[in-house]
Amino acid sequence: MLICFFDLKGIVHKEFVSPGQTVNAAFYVEVLKRLQENVRRKRPDHWQNNTWLLHHDNAPAHAALLTRRFLTDNMTVVPHPPYSPDLAPSDFFLFPKLKMKLKGRRFQTEEIQAELQAVLNTLRENDFQECFKNWQRRWDHCQASEGDCSEGDASP
Repeated sequence: MLICFFDLKGIVHKEFVSPGQTVNAAFYVEVLKRLQENVRRKRPDHWQNNTWLLHHDNAPAHAALLTRRFLTDNMTVVPHPPYSPDLAPSDFFLFPKLKMKLKGRRFQTEEIQAELQAVLNTLRENDFQECFKNWQRRWDHCQASEGDCSEGDASP
């Protein structure tokens, strides 16, 4: 499993989850700590000005009390409306790009990680900027429909 955080400029933090590792709140908080350090290091201007925002979906590890406590003290989070898979940039931008390149092939763990890294390396800053333009359109649509949006409704 790949956990990946990105912004308008590109990937800020990524890590591969070991096979068999459970992604629970405790594990996710440790990932967020590593993300926090990478934001400080890679985007110091945004970190100092508190302008780097985290948007993640409502997965159980993301919504758990332990995670919410950590985030309250350490990051600014953009809320994710329930039942809105079309708002998660990973779901409409990153994962489809990865799937398209890997579809129909079988890999060993090390091979898949190398292939995923190769695909991630092809993404450019303008790809991420376009992603967030699409995210803004989807967000506006969801707001206009008072959160009653479903996958495909806000397609660019």
